[in-house]
Amino acid sequence: MDIAVLSGKGGTGKTLLSVNLAAAAEKSVYIDCDVEEPNGYLFFKPENVETDKVSVKIPYVDKELCTGCRKCVDFCNFNALAMTGRYPFVFEDVCHSCGGCIIVCPEGAMSEKDKVTGEIQRGRSENVEVVTGILNTGEASGIPIIKQILPDKSNSEDLNVIDCPPGSACIVMESIKDADYCILVAEPTIFGRHNLKMVYDLVKLFDKPHGVVLNKCLEGHNPSEQFCKDNGIKILGKIPFDSEIGMINSNAEILVRKDIRYREMFSDLLKAVKEAVQNETTVNP
Repeated sequence: MDIAVLSGKGGTGKTLLSVNLAAAAEKSVYIDCDVEEPNGYLFFKPENVETDKVSVKIPYVDKELCTGCRKCVDFCNFNALAMTGRYPFVFEDVCHSCGGCIIVCPEGAMSEKDKVTGEIQRGRSENVEVVTGILNTGEASGIPIIKQILPDKSNSEDLNVIDCPPGSACIVMESIKDADYCILVAEPTIFGRHNLKMVYDLVKLFDKPHGVVLNKCLEGHNPSEQFCKDNGIKILGKIPFDSEIGMINSNAEILVRKDIRYREMFSDLLKAVKEAVQNETTVNP
């Protein structure tokens, strides 16, 4: 079961929820797809960490074969190739590794070489396998890392909690495309409602079953809660605005491992998510 946790912006509590849902399960895999700024490992502090490099293919020009025809340059929509004298020059940081320049080259002068863009770290923290994607600074896209870090769908019995990047860009789409269920995390403000709508529109576009967890809840009107009611969105649970939660979280400690009250809170949330997934499977087998 692959559960993706999303939010319209950073700081809403997406990692707070992801980390504690994974820790509340009997056995789980926590997958940090926020590759530009991963921080889940700071909470889990995994042991026996193994690291694998992630590479992409970028073009390489064989000057002995190149005739300077410019077909590769004219083809590249990302402006990763430019003529500098007789031969094309490759701007490696801009290249999206589409391979089109190799296809259009009539002389076979374009080939590919590996470029390391980041790494994947795997370790364990008690009952949780912790998998972290880390994109090298300045790289154009983290999608190649996301593709390698996401679980094999053949292991559908495992509980995989996917901590998505914030927002609704391409890297988020890649993170949720194979998810069984999406949890949207929202704050109780007008701005929070705006960001909730952004990720709500995304999961609707992908036709993903989904529900909302409201974070930092106070007494009184909650614009995000009202948005859920207006659109018939299931509210899976609420996390209160609590200084103790803020203190524990800011110290990079896991709530469910710190206090039985929080273990019960997130265990109930996890149960609600599992029931929602089962109900969706029953309705849409």
